[in-house]
Amino acid sequence: MSKKIAIIIERADVGLGGAERSVFELATAISQFGPEVHILAAKGRADTGNVHILCKNTLGKRACFLTFTKALKRYLSEDHHDIIHSVLPFEFADVYQPRGGTYAESILRYAASYQNRSVECFKKFTAFANYHRTILLRAERKLCQQPNGPVIAALSQYVVDQLKQHYGTDAQRIALIPNGIETNIQVEPAAANRLRTRILTQLGLREANNFVLFLFAANNFRLKGLAVLIEAMHLATTFHTGRRDSFLIVAGSGRTHKYQDLANKLDVGRRIMFLGPTSDIQALLSVIDVAVLPTFYDPSSRFILEAIAAGKPVITTRFNGATDLFTNGRHGRIINAPEDVDALADAISYFTNAENIQKASQAIAADNLKEKISINRVARQLMSVYESILQSKGLK
Repeated sequence: MSKKIAIIIERADVGLGGAERSVFELATAISQFGPEVHILAAKGRADTGNVHILCKNTLGKRACFLTFTKALKRYLSEDHHDIIHSVLPFEFADVYQPRGGTYAESILRYAASYQNRSVECFKKFTAFANYHRTILLRAERKLCQQPNGPVIAALSQYVVDQLKQHYGTDAQRIALIPNGIETNIQVEPAAANRLRTRILTQLGLREANNFVLFLFAANNFRLKGLAVLIEAMHLATTFHTGRRDSFLIVAGSGRTHKYQDLANKLDVGRRIMFLGPTSDIQALLSVIDVAVLPTFYDPSSRFILEAIAAGKPVITTRFNGATDLFTNGRHGRIINAPEDVDALADAISYFTNAENIQKASQAIAADNLKEKISINRVARQLMSVYESILQSKGLK
C-alpha cells in the first residue's frame, strides 16, 4: 500500500503521556507496511520530517479547536493525504480513534475518583466550565451520533460500550482495535541493576530477604487509585500467613505529600517508596514482581500492557480497557470496583505467593501475550480498515 496517511493529534510531545507516545509508535509501525505517514499537530516540540506543527504561532500550550480545524483544512487542501486518521473528533477524518476514550465517560469517571458523593456531583456539574473540553465533547457527540462519518477505532470493548451508551453510536461504524505498544524495547542490565539497588536500599531490604515488589506507575494518583491501593496494602498485611512481605514502588510525577501521610497513618509508610518520575519504565518493570493499577478510568492502560510485555502479572480494574488483553485469574487479577479495598487487598495477598507469580508469568509467555499486545498487530488491523476505506472511495 503506497499511500499517504495523516495522523492528527493535539500536541506532538511524547513527554506528555501515553496517548502521545502511542501515536508516534503507531506512525512508525504503520510506515513499515508501506504508507508514508505524517503526524499533524496543533502544538509540539518538533516540526521536521514527518511531524508538522500547524498552530505554533498561537499563544498558550493548546490551540483552540476552531483554530486547529482551520489550520488542518488549509494544510490538507494544499497537501493531499489518502487517509486522515484523527485522535480528535474531526468530522472530515476517515478514522476517529479516541485514545482517551469518550469525553462523556471520562467526565463521569473523573468525578467518581473523588469517592465523595457531594464532590462527585459538583465535579459533574462544573465539568462544562472547561471550555476546551466542552467543545471537544460536543464535537465528539455530533460525530458519533450521526448515521455516517468516520470509522471509529475503539481501543477496547470498554470504549465500544461507552460509544453505544453515551451516544447511541451505530455498531457498524465501530471497529474494535485493542490497544498495543512497542514490545521489543531492550533493557540495559547495568541501569536495571542500579535501579534495583536504589530501591532495596531505600526500603531497607537485602536480596536475601523474603519480599515482593509491587509497582504502581501513573501521573494522576487520585484517578489511578493510589489512595485505595495504600489502604489495600495496609489491609493485606493482616492477611499475612507465612507468605512474602509486600512492598510498593510508586512511580510518577503526582504530588506525594498526602499519600505519604496516609501511608504513615496506616502504618505502611516503611513499605512504600515514592520513586518520582521515571523515563525508563521498562527498566523499572524488569526489577519488580507485579504491576498494580486500581484505576477509576483508563480506556486501555499502556502501563498494564508494558507490564505484560515484561512478563509480569498485573492487577487492575474493570474500568481499564487493557483487561481485554489478558485473562482474569490466569495472567493477573481484575477488580470489579476500584473502591473495593477488600478485593484489592486479596489480589495483593494472592501475589505474595511466589508460586502464583511464577504461574502467571509462565501463562503470559505460554499464551504469547507479547504478540497480542504488539503495536504491529494494531498497525495490521488499521491497515485493513484503511484498505476498506480506500476501496469505498474507489482509490484501491
